[in-house]
Amino acid sequence: MFDEIMAKFEGSPSQQAVIRLLLERGFSVSDEGRVVSGGIEIPNTQVAREIGVDRRVVDSTTDAILADEDLRLVFQNISQIPSLMDLAPVIDLSTLTIAVRDAGQEGIVAAVTGLLADNGISIRQTVSEDPEFTDEPRLYIVTDEPVPGDVLNELRELPFVRKLELQ
Repeated sequence: MFDEIMAKFEGSPSQQAVIRLLLERGFSVSDEGRVVSGGIEIPNTQVAREIGVDRRVVDSTTDAILADEDLRLVFQNISQIPSLMDLAPVIDLSTLTIAVRDAGQEGIVAAVTGLLADNGISIRQTVSEDPEFTDEPRLYIVTDEPVPGDVLNELRELPFVRKLELQ
């Protein structure tokens, strides 16, 4: 789906940058062509500044989104989820980041969360990056307490795990 969306803006790397930002941040486009997060409008100048393009690029991108029925359906139904990852250290939670060899492999999240559950580790949040949106997708898991060393070793031994990071 991501490739199909990006192909619609194939001739404009600047518009592709706008699309990428909207998707990464979970920003929607209102009927009026405004970038929004829930009911909060984000000025196009701010969006443009974030990615280093002119405001008119954001305007033309949102116009193109509204003119295309498929894009309209996607970008009017995107929503953002709150993430505990940056907040975790502040509220005494732990974060485990797992880089995998092949993000398209089935059962990665199930294997990791199952192993943690089998070891009595409570999971507060799991976020899996989409392989279509990022070059090296990661699985982020926020837990109530640090993951013990023996469990980390078990995780490291899973065949799909390339790298583990703790915070």
